[in-house]
Amino acid sequence: MSGLTEATAAMNTAQLIMPKIVELLARQQAPIGTHLAAQKIADHLNVSRSPVNDALQLLCQTGFVVRLKNRGYFLAQDPSTHSATAVEPAQSVVGKTYFAIADDLLTGKLPMTVSEVALKARYELTGTQLQTLLARITAEGWVTRKPGYGWEFSSMLTTPDSLLQSYRMRLALEPAALLEPGYHLAPTIIERCRAVELELINGGIETATADQLHDRGVRFHEALVEASGNPFFIDTIKRVNKVRRLLSYRSMKNRTRYVEHCEQHLEILDLLEKKKAQQASAALRTHLQATLRNLSDINDILKPESA
Repeated sequence: MSGLTEATAAMNTAQLIMPKIVELLARQQAPIGTHLAAQKIADHLNVSRSPVNDALQLLCQTGFVVRLKNRGYFLAQDPSTHSATAVEPAQSVVGKTYFAIADDLLTGKLPMTVSEVALKARYELTGTQLQTLLARITAEGWVTRKPGYGWEFSSMLTTPDSLLQSYRMRLALEPAALLEPGYHLAPTIIERCRAVELELINGGIETATADQLHDRGVRFHEALVEASGNPFFIDTIKRVNKVRRLLSYRSMKNRTRYVEHCEQHLEILDLLEKKKAQQASAALRTHLQATLRNLSDINDILKPESA
């Protein structure tokens, strides 16, 4: 069976970029009527302009963006009140299969090398669903096409040691980012992050999907690191977060500690707002160390539930 066609791959990439554009515009507090220059968006998202143009075309179909002849794309809805997930195509089958594949990998039920035929049959997918799924996990970096035939999953993302190593990397990197010369977390970003944490405490922890809960945590930590202005820190934390995504949905089954996590996030934001970088860095270190203290819980994520 042939792999992703160029057209299919482009469309899948555009679908992945759509919610990121919404989030970007929300962070920038872009007003309705803002001209959306594809190259500027591409620069912010660190992607090429072509998939951004494709994503903007798809956003036109949702009413979030309008296209004016000979003038380009313009924002048609307030991004601060528009859920990023609302612009994503309905892909419930793909979403469920994504988690099923991750679960099967983590519990050893799925081989590390597999053909498209086997994946399609095992998870009862259509050709389009399979290509969309492969596009997503390829973009996240935990599967690659084998030369000539089949796909190979990354063992780096499916072992307890690699997961713990990723947390130790974050422990070394994130607190240091807050101490970079010229560190500045904009007041608008602080308020947006604070609003997310309060929404989670006030019920969002229980109602959010695993994807949504994970993404909110990722956005918080990436926002802190991005404020350092250090591109090496920023690139590293984004790579590490790919490891976190693969495992996070299993950990969402026990959300009892999330209120404490949110409270710790709020404390860090308060300290940064008061320009207390040293204390904020220490608080962030304490927050990350709390995760490492739960080694047995992290290891349990990787064990078969029937074990």
